[in-house]
Amino acid sequence: MPGKPPTVAVVDDEEDVRHALHRLLRAAGFEVLVYGSGADFLRHAADSAPDCVVLDLHMRGQTGFDVQEALIKRSLSIPVVVLTGNDTAENRARALANGADGYLCKPVDDEALIDAIVAAMQKRGMPA
Repeated sequence: MPGKPPTVAVVDDEEDVRHALHRLLRAAGFEVLVYGSGADFLRHAADSAPDCVVLDLHMRGQTGFDVQEALIKRSLSIPVVVLTGNDTAENRARALANGADGYLCKPVDDEALIDAIVAAMQKRGMPA
């Protein structure tokens, strides 16, 4: 693969989920950054410049919605794939209205997640 692989940030407050997603995405050829909170991710978002973010909606402290709104306020146009264990029509509508490029439910199918990440990056004109 020419050049460096795309970097995906995983933002989830559950350690086992972060670990599983890190392993999956590394195996799929991505560079992976993991963050245990929305605040931790936002502290590093501009400097780390990930090519995509896999974002849990319901976390202690800042929620995924808060992170989406902060990215908009900071004019950081990073593709976002939302991953949630609490799927409701309201959550889906709000996440998509906040600019999510993908919305998937836990437990997520590995291929569906990888496809959503690739599609999100391509939608924003990034090579995947």
